[in-house]
Amino acid sequence: MRPLPLERHPHLLVGTETADDAGVYQISDQMALVQTVDFITPIVDDPFLFGQIAATNALSDVYAMGGKPLTAMNIVGYPRRSLDISILTEILRGGLAKVHEAGAVLLGGHTVEDAELKYGLSVTGTVHPQKIITNRRAREGDVLILTKPLGVGIISTANKAQMAEDRIFQGAVDSMVRLNGTASQDMAEYGVHACTDITGFGLLGHASGMAKGSGLSFRFFYPRIPILAGAREYAARGMVPGGAYCNEEFFSREISISPKVPESERIILFDPQTSGGLLMALPSSAGEEFLRRLKEKGISEASLIGEVIRKQKYLITVE
Repeated sequence: MRPLPLERHPHLLVGTETADDAGVYQISDQMALVQTVDFITPIVDDPFLFGQIAATNALSDVYAMGGKPLTAMNIVGYPRRSLDISILTEILRGGLAKVHEAGAVLLGGHTVEDAELKYGLSVTGTVHPQKIITNRRAREGDVLILTKPLGVGIISTANKAQMAEDRIFQGAVDSMVRLNGTASQDMAEYGVHACTDITGFGLLGHASGMAKGSGLSFRFFYPRIPILAGAREYAARGMVPGGAYCNEEFFSREISISPKVPESERIILFDPQTSGGLLMALPSSAGEEFLRRLKEKGISEASLIGEVIRKQKYLITVE
């Protein structure tokens, strides 16, 4: 979009220039709209479950900005000649369940015929103009909290190859269908300075964007990073999605990973996530208390995984 003559409107609080999770447009002194759109191809065979995951993934962008989802619209690409319409009904039913769980309203949507099945949502949310949380306001001395474990892409790849144990795959599914709304509710109260959700670029890709936007560097402590059960084993067996290697190639110039991190596990840090967790930067004085709050609310896998430091040679270091 760089060549396009995009208008900079005075009410546009967050636009395309920051590569943030959603756009924000102010409509009054007390309210701004948060808008996003996201759709994915199937990551599971069950259509209802696919609808849940795709909707959760789209809603996450609003939560990452500190917003509350208000309305949603379906976006569908459907191969109607090869798939029965009942499958689409189940996909939309799964998405609707998550829209309702988020406290939002489904307004309708748009469907086109497509050779490849795709589903997602356009979501509009609200946020107070003074409480917007972007991906570029981390401060030196902040701590970094991640709310979901990594490894969804690797486990999904193993599942497609029919090599994933049922309990391992179920753990990944449970993570993907969990809304980030609970995790985002108290961000303003605890003074979160910056946030992004971890999706297609993996932990280190999204963290790089957050660090660069803030003009600082991040230091992660590998033993503290939560990883889904089975992901290490499947990664060691080569069950890795191609996107992880693309992320590694694209972002590795700005990243230093300690030799102490096992070679077979490094790729997990680049694993593309579907409906991943939130990465938050907040004052160190509030970090442990906020982590306790998250765990009290059932987000048991949330972990304090790093800190924000002065700009270094590398945007990201993993120790």
